[in-house]
Amino acid sequence: MNERIDILMITYNRPGYTKRALGALLDSCDATMRVWVWHNGTHEPTLEVVRSFQDHPNFHRLELCPENKRLREPTNWFWENSDGAYVCKIDDDCMLPIGWAQTLRAAHEANPSFGVIGAWRFYDEDYVPELAEKKTEAFAGGHKIMKNAWVQGSGYLLRRECQKQNGLLGESESFPAYCIRAALSGWQNGWYFPFIHEEHMDDPRSTFCEIKNDEDFMANRPLSAINDNVTTLAQWAARVKHMAMLAQQAHPNPKQHVGWRRRRRDYLNRLRGMLGLHKDWRKAT
Repeated sequence: MNERIDILMITYNRPGYTKRALGALLDSCDATMRVWVWHNGTHEPTLEVVRSFQDHPNFHRLELCPENKRLREPTNWFWENSDGAYVCKIDDDCMLPIGWAQTLRAAHEANPSFGVIGAWRFYDEDYVPELAEKKTEAFAGGHKIMKNAWVQGSGYLLRRECQKQNGLLGESESFPAYCIRAALSGWQNGWYFPFIHEEHMDDPRSTFCEIKNDEDFMANRPLSAINDNVTTLAQWAARVKHMAMLAQQAHPNPKQHVGWRRRRRDYLNRLRGMLGLHKDWRKAT
């Protein structure tokens, strides 16, 4: 039986984070796990860090790309070239504890309906029991997940059968959108519970965070911050907490995230924003 877990890390221009993240990832591997690294761009200090790990027995392949292809092309290349029973991506600014992959794999093996299940990148202070408990459910093998249509694009374990059924990432399709598409085809997604903490080093609360002021932030903005036009460190800190709340509030039924239901929700959110009725990360200064 193929139990292999193939893991992608996309690196770019963050040598400090990459050293911690890649080192922690390789330390968490067992003999059934392989790490693939796609390096975007030509930032030599980061590439030197990556190459320093190439002798590790679980470092499988390094792919160099002189352009910054960001997410879609590296992910699709990885899915097409790997053959593991499970595939995963760990961001170059994230760290997971020993045993994370084995726990997620055991949950998958006990529950063939699981498509994408993931680690939780937020903190204990972000947990809201009255929201989360409503959609946390016990499954076979003593495993629990907080059900959701989508998870974030790092620290997840995606079943190969689910990936094959749903194909590659579409043009401009985010990983959460891909998860929703998979959920619509019948797969169960969500976060493993009790949560497996994914240390997101770009969270201002992380002891490893290298961003200390707005100048640092603008020089090293994460992709999600660029996409959401986040321009200050205070906005970023507020957005992180907002995303934790959103994940717990989100309806687990994927039909609530597509079609007229999504259009209605987006309209109501825009209306609330125009009326100043909700306080979110955009209000932070």
